[in-house]
Amino acid sequence: MLWPALRGALKHHSSPVNRISFRDIRLEPAPLAGWAPKVHRVLFGIFLVQWLLVWLRLWLPRPPFGEAGWPEGLLVLLSAATLLASLTTHLPGQNVLLSAVVIGLVSGGVMALGALTGVPFGPFAYTPAAGQQLCPGLPWAMPLVWLAALLASRGAARLALRPWRYNPNYGLWLIGLAALLVATLDLGLEPFATQVKHLWKWTPTRLRLEWYTAPVVTFVAWGVTALLILAFVTPALINKKPMRQPGPDFHPLVVWLLWNLLFATGAAVTRLWPALAVVSLTSVVVAAAGLYGAAAGPEERGGATPR
Repeated sequence: MLWPALRGALKHHSSPVNRISFRDIRLEPAPLAGWAPKVHRVLFGIFLVQWLLVWLRLWLPRPPFGEAGWPEGLLVLLSAATLLASLTTHLPGQNVLLSAVVIGLVSGGVMALGALTGVPFGPFAYTPAAGQQLCPGLPWAMPLVWLAALLASRGAARLALRPWRYNPNYGLWLIGLAALLVATLDLGLEPFATQVKHLWKWTPTRLRLEWYTAPVVTFVAWGVTALLILAFVTPALINKKPMRQPGPDFHPLVVWLLWNLLFATGAAVTRLWPALAVVSLTSVVVAAAGLYGAAAGPEERGGATPR
């Protein structure tokens, strides 16, 4: 492909200095170009079907598949997959892969450390319902939970901050708001995991300031951990190729809100009214911020901006 075209160009330009006109070299498109949006649509459709199944399992007195935990595990996997597929429609595949590896390794290491030592989240222990462990203190789904939470929160923050995309401090605001949304998502995750699905248990601490048995420090730790991870992966999430920026991307916000709706449903079924109120309020605020950002965004122009 490239070599025959180059050889033909050399023959055509047989001047004494053998100059090459690159206009005569025909570059073939990448073999997988155009597949990313299709894969994303398929994965998102499967994710929605799986989300509906998990949601119905919370309501029905005799849920499909009984007490099996694989529907929730598959939903976590599909959440991460559809968010990664969404990124591949705007970023090179190697950037997306690098981001996924960094998020998985760092979050997995921090969660394992937390389960074994109580630092930085506080003392807790996983139950058998959390699934098989990759290593001591790390169920297989937790790195995927972090991957989906980080990418969904960053996408929702990017949508909310769209009017300020060309502000010099936009990158810092994006990292900070995304970390805050990760901690906010954990406000709904903790009651869901401890009271509804019984995935882990917290050990009481001397500081009796808790949210459904979870110490308040755990939410600070989630936010700080998210902040550090985003600081590492943000360079890989910047499309450095000058191009016309696409319109608002609602996909991460939808995933973020669907997770919160699942947590709110679990809280409603088990009569956890404070959790239901907090999750509902945060969902309304984040949805309103995202819709405002999409409507009030600036005129699109070329240039490299953080994805």
